[in-house]
Amino acid sequence: MISVKLYMLLIKASLRSRMQYKFNFFFSTAMASCVHICEFLMVALVMMRFGNIKGWTLYEVCYLYGVMMISRAIYRTLASDVHHLEKYLVSGDLDALLIRPVPVLLALMTQNSQVLIAEIGQGLILLYIAIQALLASGQIGWLVIPLTGLMIISGAIILFAIGLATAAAGFWLTRIESLQNMTEDASQTAARYPLSLYPKWLQGALLLVVPVGFVNYIPTLYVLRHQGGIGMLLGTAAVAAVSLWLAIRFWKLGLSRYQSTGS
Repeated sequence: MISVKLYMLLIKASLRSRMQYKFNFFFSTAMASCVHICEFLMVALVMMRFGNIKGWTLYEVCYLYGVMMISRAIYRTLASDVHHLEKYLVSGDLDALLIRPVPVLLALMTQNSQVLIAEIGQGLILLYIAIQALLASGQIGWLVIPLTGLMIISGAIILFAIGLATAAAGFWLTRIESLQNMTEDASQTAARYPLSLYPKWLQGALLLVVPVGFVNYIPTLYVLRHQGGIGMLLGTAAVAAVSLWLAIRFWKLGLSRYQSTGS
């Protein structure tokens, strides 16, 4: 509880400092909204033309997209600078976090925090549209709402674990931007759509190597399509717990090997 309270205090302080530049906040929010709207509209236009892709309807893809967008936004809101560890390693700024009277990971997670309003808002809109349409068609029931909430929470944990493990690799590699492009950016973009669209080797990579498929695709098979039974959700929760445990262990190992740049 002490760690949680400390984390909340640090997050509030970071957000207050970010809000000193209100124009920058609103401008970046507007630009992020435009980017995400354009990305989804391109997919929506294609699906509106052809009806469905390998049996997946527009509303089902909309649901996948919304869950991934919100899970990612929560991760980046609550642990923003985990994704930017490289700059701390290169500049030597991690040394300043090491001498603080708080755990290094906690200090890093609360640096430069920002609420990704655009991503969260758009994700909620996409989920609302998808759930309303699927409820009207009788494909799902109202139980989908609490199940979706659980999916988003477990999804945020999985994405945080992937981001933390990738960041921890920086203690050996230092330059990890290219690695992050694969494990975070590219994989999350791919998982916004049904994994059945991809070849088997890529599906395996997105489930076993970088488990982003468990953020939305696997639980969605049960929630929307009633496939696989409740084990799909339990498996997702287990993947989230194991991924987080492994990522924290890897982070601690990497931190123990950290050598300052001396700058």
